[in-house]
Amino acid sequence: MTDDGAFSVPSFSCRHCGHPVTQPFVDLGVTPLCQTQILPGQFSAPERHFPLQACVCTHCWLVQLRDCIGSADVFTEDYPYFSSYSSSWVQHARTYVDRMVERLGLNAGSLVMELASNDGYLLQHFKPHGVPVLGVEPSRSVAEAAVAAGIRTEIRFFGREAARDLRSRYGAADLIVGNNVLAHVPDINDFVGGVQAALKPQGTVTFEFPHLLNLMRLNQFDTIYHEHFSYLSLHAVLAVFRTAQLEVFDVEQLSTHGGSLRVFGQHVGAGRSPSPAVQALLDEERQAGLLDAGTYAAFAEQAKATKRAILSFLIEARAHGKHIAGYGAPGKGNTLLNYCGVGTDFIDFTVDANPAKQHTFTPGSRIPIYPPDHIREARPDYLFILPWNLKEEIMAQTAYIQEWGGQWVTPIPRPEVWSAPVGRSAPT
Repeated sequence: MTDDGAFSVPSFSCRHCGHPVTQPFVDLGVTPLCQTQILPGQFSAPERHFPLQACVCTHCWLVQLRDCIGSADVFTEDYPYFSSYSSSWVQHARTYVDRMVERLGLNAGSLVMELASNDGYLLQHFKPHGVPVLGVEPSRSVAEAAVAAGIRTEIRFFGREAARDLRSRYGAADLIVGNNVLAHVPDINDFVGGVQAALKPQGTVTFEFPHLLNLMRLNQFDTIYHEHFSYLSLHAVLAVFRTAQLEVFDVEQLSTHGGSLRVFGQHVGAGRSPSPAVQALLDEERQAGLLDAGTYAAFAEQAKATKRAILSFLIEARAHGKHIAGYGAPGKGNTLLNYCGVGTDFIDFTVDANPAKQHTFTPGSRIPIYPPDHIREARPDYLFILPWNLKEEIMAQTAYIQEWGGQWVTPIPRPEVWSAPVGRSAPT
């Protein structure tokens, strides 16, 4: 710890470029793995906790966690995240598929490969177009759901070796899709190198990931957790792509996950010239200070300020006899709960639409998780939305809390109270 309260970083090697990493970004304490659920019989058992400290490499500008866990610790056979439980995310996938079929001219002679294909939420939309697909998913629980839905899926981790094997058995891919996976891989060079090995000479790869610039501008510290090994700017992605002999030729800014990027890549020299959007975004990142170590050093205080504001709201609400329930049990929610030290002293329970999470407890904070209909039974005064990126969808689904005067709370970028679903009134 330094004199100004920042944590010091013993040098470690950047997982992309290998240069020493010493620049702190934010310290979120010591927390459990956030995509685990605690069964009733495990309630009193010890739980593994790991340091959650993010740093930035000032050579390639990749923000990253120090290595303390591996992919196998996270993406286990009973990994509980199923993408299909978010209707807005499924619609996002459908829109993407329709656009890519038209833009790339995909047909029955093409092959689409999705990395971290989860339960088939995206690949299912290629079926009506007659486009062959292959999912690659390391977690058996969600992969088997995809197979049951008729989505051809390989249950394995992806990298160069897997890519060569898959290419030999299925052929090279016209389109490789990676939505919210690039940040999840500890060996980012092997993963992107695998993309290069599995992609046709004129093929396209698209990656979607939360944009580091939005994380910093909107104080989304809760999107930092052990399952996210990297936090990505366009500058960092260009550096990783160059190492794998890939290049970005287009980029789109999306509203998903609090503000994401969709990058379009190809083999170096494949012929498509970069769109003006690529340079425009690089310029925006540079002007925002993403190539300045001081910008990263200042972020930690933003997280602390929001933590204090969240706790102030919760303390005041409870002091006035208000009951608070959570909505959702996402990874980001567990980071927020553990960093802020919030348990059942503030939040009575939370709910989740995913049956795999119901009737368990959140890691670390030990808040019980129920099915969504428990909200009607408990009639809380506030519904604290942990997956705040889905607030419009959740508010619409739970509009009935207005029957008893219930209100919603979103914690990021700062706590706000809403008296009606978004679009019907301003926050109170």
